[in-house]
Amino acid sequence: MPTYDYNCSSCGYRFEVFQGMNENQLIKCPRCGGTVQRMIGGGSGLIFKGSGFYITDYKKNKQKEKV
Repeated sequence: MPTYDYNCSSCGYRFEVFQGMNENQLIKCPRCGGTVQRMIGGGSGLIFKGSGFYITDYKKNKQKEKV
């Protein structure tokens, strides 16, 4: 779910809300009950989790030959 930033025009409170894309935007401030405006965000970066994303993960172990 995307994170939306809101700013209250009455008290200046800024907050984030996790909302589905099809949900209606908020209209009331949770602190003072004033009107809020949804801010345009830059979004978040792509996050890779787990192994397999670095060149060292694919590096083969070279075994030294014994003579």
